[in-house]
Amino acid sequence: MSDVVEIPMIEADHASKWFGDVVAVSDVSFRIGPGVTALLGPNGAGKSTLLRMLCGLTPPDRGTVRILGADPRADLAVRGRIGIVPQQEAMFEALTAFEFVRLAGLLHGVEDPDGAAHWALDLVEMDSRDHRSTTTYSKGMKQRVKVAQALVNDPAIMVLDEPLTGLDPRQRGHLIELFGRLGEQGRCVIVSSHV
Repeated sequence: MSDVVEIPMIEADHASKWFGDVVAVSDVSFRIGPGVTALLGPNGAGKSTLLRMLCGLTPPDRGTVRILGADPRADLAVRGRIGIVPQQEAMFEALTAFEFVRLAGLLHGVEDPDGAAHWALDLVEMDSRDHRSTTTYSKGMKQRVKVAQALVNDPAIMVLDEPLTGLDPRQRGHLIELFGRLGEQGRCVIVSSHV
């Protein structure tokens, strides 16, 4: 038996967030290690706000969040180990899927952004040679491109906010299986859904 204490990959300690008089997240505490964790709740339950706090995009008003033992708002190296799929459809739509994912690789400082973009798009079953702008894509196709850009830096932590919205049943099954494989590889994958 080992005396080594493992640091959780994601930890929230009495984290709370409010917007004016509205309490979005109230006194949430948990620890998550490798694997897939689902965050389930109705719209308006605070899932997206909690995920934004975990990624360092917004600070908790009370309590703390830690990613790989560090504050994601203060530690840029930790932020670089997170792959984020936001709920919003915000993309640089003048770009092709390859250009968009490659740009994410460049911004992360990936050694081979072209190779990483091809790899990530292949994982989500998108054609990296498709020269159409993402403005022509369906919602489900855009979701898959967002997952690819979250994978391009080969992150230790994946935070996916409603990633299955707009997908057809086959692609939904494929991404669920992909998330499972990523968790089995030792990544921490947290997925939110209202379904």
